[in-house]
Amino acid sequence: MNPPPQHPAQAAAAARSPASPRPDVPTAAWAHDITDMLAADALSDRAARLAALRAGLFERPARVSPKFFYDAQGCALYSAICELQEYYPTRTEAAIFERHREEIARHLPRGAQWVDLGCGDGAKSWPWLEAVGARRWVGVDISPQWLRISLQAGTGRFPGMALAGVATDFTRPLRLQRVLARFDAPPVFFYPGSSIGNFTPDEALALLRSMREHLGRDGRLLIGVDGLKERHVLEAAYDDALGVTAAFNLNVLRVVNRELDADFEPRRFAHRAQFNARESRIEMQLVSRETQVVRIGAAERRFDAGEAIVTEYSYKYAADGFAALLRDAGFGALQHWSDERGWFHVFVAAAA
Repeated sequence: MNPPPQHPAQAAAAARSPASPRPDVPTAAWAHDITDMLAADALSDRAARLAALRAGLFERPARVSPKFFYDAQGCALYSAICELQEYYPTRTEAAIFERHREEIARHLPRGAQWVDLGCGDGAKSWPWLEAVGARRWVGVDISPQWLRISLQAGTGRFPGMALAGVATDFTRPLRLQRVLARFDAPPVFFYPGSSIGNFTPDEALALLRSMREHLGRDGRLLIGVDGLKERHVLEAAYDDALGVTAAFNLNVLRVVNRELDADFEPRRFAHRAQFNARESRIEMQLVSRETQVVRIGAAERRFDAGEAIVTEYSYKYAADGFAALLRDAGFGALQHWSDERGWFHVFVAAAA
């Protein structure tokens, strides 16, 4: 299971944190102006997101976007997943970064604007800001609360650095040009965790093209991508022996119940994760254990025994396949790093 398009791994803590910065931690006022303005725009789309969630449940097969995994309970479970022996992506990418950081940094512009897509608490960025001598950090996340926490943390760690936060849902086209134009430095778009795998190849291509349009001549993309490997390794990562991923998947039904006034009973569904070799993706589903009728608001939806709700696709890429996708998106000058087993890939790319 990849982190979703909006990196949410610590949103549970965000739910327990104050909604505004602590008064004793200064941050640039204009940074919070940007955050609040774009947060209002994101919140205006809540009705549309819930309408899409409801419509997805009445499709065949039914679907729930993985962005709905990450309430407080879901984020706590995701954090636990990252510690499991079976779940290799987080620690494998971190090891690549640690081992090759200096070499990777040589391919990135000095004094850049570091654009952290799906930033969460920003912790993955902090070592990179030092490695490349970044002059500005721009956090991009769906959660204004997390952006405030990130801005606080960044101010404490990098008191001389410019900071900005952008609250937006970048499953839609990115609109960061005017934010980046406030600062005269090339951007580095940082997209770790193989979150790109939650998009279909066509959607991934569109997102990569949107990133490329922001880079200009000197900007760069630094992205992590989960690789192809044996079926048993992939499926174990999404269906661990302790059942943590199963609990994480089932929890989305509780989110649906809250958001849509529904009455899904998680115990009447079973977690399933399987690798679709033809599509090169893990498919995570919730399978109805019996024939049942679920109320969703004022409507009802019948689920037959064995009928599935698709909750996540996680696409896996061979290194050359993802390099081809980057080139199709208009990138060139590709640099590539991997672990010893070739399980995970890190790329740096420039606009061609």
